[in-house]
Amino acid sequence: MSAEATAPGKMILFGEHSVVYRGPAILLAVDRRASVVASKRDDKRVYIDSEDLGFSGYFDNGEYTAVTGKVWRGRNMAALEVATRKVMAHLGVDGGVNLKVRSMIPIAVGLGSSAAVCVATTAAVGELFDGNLSKEKIAELSFEGEKVIHGNPSGADNSIATYGGIMRYERGVGLKRLKLDKPLPFVIGNTRKKRSTRNMVEGVKELKDRNPEVVDPIIYTMAGLSQTGLDALLRRDTGKLGDLMNINHGLLTSIGVSTQELDDLVYAARREGALGAKLTGAGGGGCMIALAEEEHLGMVEKGIRAARGYSMRVNLTDEGVTTRRL
Repeated sequence: MSAEATAPGKMILFGEHSVVYRGPAILLAVDRRASVVASKRDDKRVYIDSEDLGFSGYFDNGEYTAVTGKVWRGRNMAALEVATRKVMAHLGVDGGVNLKVRSMIPIAVGLGSSAAVCVATTAAVGELFDGNLSKEKIAELSFEGEKVIHGNPSGADNSIATYGGIMRYERGVGLKRLKLDKPLPFVIGNTRKKRSTRNMVEGVKELKDRNPEVVDPIIYTMAGLSQTGLDALLRRDTGKLGDLMNINHGLLTSIGVSTQELDDLVYAARREGALGAKLTGAGGGGCMIALAEEEHLGMVEKGIRAARGYSMRVNLTDEGVTTRRL
């Protein structure tokens, strides 16, 4: 017997970097998903097969052994072992699990791949052992896996992967889940350049510490823009939303987190009719997003590809983590 769970990726619409200091970040679940199939083992190992990423291996008493791929890849999978063990401990289960991981979400580019896989792992293992885990418990247990990867994450990524929809996250305030009445299409452009969120956040802090009289007002402006942007999104005021995306990209560029590759994709999308385009996530590489009317989506994708980016069309989704028996 086995169980499968899937969870969505995400993009950040507004609030990158400013959320560290002030105001909300606005996260959107998208219809690119990660899937994990869990099955029981006769021993106590956690075996992880990640064909998409080109490696597999198992954990035994916390030690990773590679079957395919390099040993250092075990760092990427330790989060799944932790999430699996946390679920089994919560359910009072002593055993082993096979995990088969598949994902439509590019890794290390700010689209929530690690959180989606952690959430799907947690839900699949819970379903496998008849745990009847609530979404609240799935988010809580998957957060333990996210800590392995990110050290001190906010909890926003695993929450959006669990619940789907729209999420407003603010430090000290918490999470608020919202829904959009009708689908809204976006195009994601991927520079294929991986980056470190931690390094980008530290870089902004250093710039802010050196120039607080200049950077603080930029941070405050982005914080206010996040809430205004959320209001425009919920009203489906696409013209206003596009303007705010363009302004936000300029502000993010001013604090040094955009790159030539990201700018090339952003301006290519705008030239081809995007209402708004901006980087999403920490910057320094990764992805940008573009909002366009339906009739312009194809041209926006074509423009992104012509600028040497990888494009994919996505819709916002209210569907969070799902499980089923196989």
